[in-house]
Amino acid sequence: MVRCWWLAGLLVACAAAEPRCRQQLRHLQDSAGIAARLPPRLEGRWVSTGCEVRPGPEFLTRSYLFYANRLFKALQFYYWDPSCRDPSYSLVIKGKLRLRQASWITRGATEADYHLHKVGIVFHSQKAMREVASRINQTSGEGCSGFLPPGRSWAPGALYEVLSAKTERDCTAALGFAMHELSLVRVERHYQPLLQPQQSGSQLVEELYLGDIHTDWQERLHYRPTGYQRPMQSALHHVHPCPACGIISRADEHHPPILPARAALPMQLSGSWVSTHCEVRPAVLFLTRYFTFHGNNHSWEGHYYHYSDPLCRQPTFTIYASGHYTQGIPSSKVRGGTEMAFKVTQARVTPMDQVTVVMLNSSEPGSCGLAGSWSAGVEQDITPTNGCLALGIKLPHTEYELFKTEQDTQERRLLYIGERPTDGSSPDSPDKRPTSYQAPLIQCAAASPEFSNYISLKYVGRKDANGNEALKPLPVAFLLFIALLFLRWD
Repeated sequence: MVRCWWLAGLLVACAAAEPRCRQQLRHLQDSAGIAARLPPRLEGRWVSTGCEVRPGPEFLTRSYLFYANRLFKALQFYYWDPSCRDPSYSLVIKGKLRLRQASWITRGATEADYHLHKVGIVFHSQKAMREVASRINQTSGEGCSGFLPPGRSWAPGALYEVLSAKTERDCTAALGFAMHELSLVRVERHYQPLLQPQQSGSQLVEELYLGDIHTDWQERLHYRPTGYQRPMQSALHHVHPCPACGIISRADEHHPPILPARAALPMQLSGSWVSTHCEVRPAVLFLTRYFTFHGNNHSWEGHYYHYSDPLCRQPTFTIYASGHYTQGIPSSKVRGGTEMAFKVTQARVTPMDQVTVVMLNSSEPGSCGLAGSWSAGVEQDITPTNGCLALGIKLPHTEYELFKTEQDTQERRLLYIGERPTDGSSPDSPDKRPTSYQAPLIQCAAASPEFSNYISLKYVGRKDANGNEALKPLPVAFLLFIALLFLRWD
């Protein structure tokens, strides 16, 4: 009898897990009360909410101050470690920013022009000074070969100029430095419910999205962004709690922020994970993601919901993919990351608007499902055609990935998956493995390893365009009915 009650409880828990994930997706589709102002208002200080990872990898935090007269002062703090506790050097960037028109490429963004007046660097150790000086002396242009004489002693607090508009000296190329992120700007506002039990109401949160950094180090110096990097938040109106926000806002180039120590989490993928907001990728892709990982047999399934707008309200198409993944190993290149390989063996596509339907029906016969049979809202299996050429999907294929798990300040588990290559290609070889991360996913349901495939039991039903059974969730009442039958049989 105990065994059956346990099974009944498991069925109820599994039935509840899926709605929690779907509820988060609906919350995103409703835009979660997000408002974006055009043109954006930038005045004030904006800070990182934690340790950021850029391609390379580079570990950094940022603190940008924008003045009403369009001048700005940006601080970038670089570190040796992925927890941002061991500073390497700091950059002080001063210049002027002019907002232009709404972007014709990235919907919801504003294009901007910027001009750098000067950039200075402060080293926080002899090692950092020696390494950076060597790079500048060897790789920078005319006027930079003697930036720092070999063997020069580190002077704590000394500021060295690496760019000056007045003298037309620019020694920043060796650092992979560019401020093209300022050429694409978006500010979002929403209200966060107060977390304390005795409090009611909500508080304003403002987020600043700046242009993304190219994943190829050689391309970043002249790349003009079409996506965003991890958002900064207003030093006055940020999420709570945010221990890093206050630390970073009080820091300066001579006193870089040292973020609180955080315990490393083991890589436990089992369960379901969903996007925390509408995501933007380069080449103007707006999407949300929903993954389930089955730890008992190392299989996975993912849903990619694509949209035509920055609030993820206007769906264009959905991709369902599944396959298997390898046991992870610690990354030798990105500290704190785990290297894994994912094999994609099956995929299905559902067009959601007429533009996508026309595009898929115009594809070459045999290159993307049944030629000429696509219709809005109807799913097709593209596995028999080895993927879909029109959408850039090739089956089967393997991707070499980088994963990381963390806990946020509310003790929710976060999953970071490697950043997709900016050029739209696939990380289909070990040398293309990411060195930075996409926006995090939040765990919306844990999974029991013994029953991690149970989710597939909830689907029966209607036929898709290929005549096969399509996925349709069974009601929770039916699951409870099954549980009661088990009880009666016992």
